[in-house]
Amino acid sequence: MSRDALNKRADRREFVAKLLAATPDALVVTGLGSASYDVFAAGDRDKNYYLWGAMGGATSLGLGLALAQSDKPVVVITGDGEQLMGIGSLGSIAVKQPKNLTIVVLDNGHFGETGMQRSHSSLGADLVAIAKGFGIADAYSTSSVDLVDEIAQGINARRGLAFVQVFIEADEPPRALPPRDGPFIKNRFRAALGLKPF
Repeated sequence: MSRDALNKRADRREFVAKLLAATPDALVVTGLGSASYDVFAAGDRDKNYYLWGAMGGATSLGLGLALAQSDKPVVVITGDGEQLMGIGSLGSIAVKQPKNLTIVVLDNGHFGETGMQRSHSSLGADLVAIAKGFGIADAYSTSSVDLVDEIAQGINARRGLAFVQVFIEADEPPRALPPRDGPFIKNRFRAALGLKPF
């Protein structure tokens, strides 16, 4: 991606809201922190699985869900810091190649939850190259909200495993906190899938 393209970054809340509006049937797993706030701000729904205190676990959970619910589109929405923490999960995801899984990494180049220190992705780590190196062929980056419709079409059609790095502004919108009750989130999500609570 060119330096000019990197200088123009997407508004995180606008991008997430448009993507979720265009993928109403998707099962959504969020990385902790700002990604959860963005998804919740776009509108709470029973098919959202918000993670709290599970740094690096979003893509692993997304993989398990995609394999267990192969007839449904699964979207992981996470941040660059959270994805870096769970970077090895991309290897397992690439081996399994679930056609119904899309990973969206909202990348502001900072660790937003711990004081906005610069993250590896702004210090030389190329997340798209890493994803491709693991074996995720459909891996690319964007800084434009205009690509949402194309991303959503792939999600809805379960067209194949995809990794999308979205360069976003390094700002901190007002926090919109989803429920923190883990059993409630789990059981609500299971009920949306027609499964009994446990």
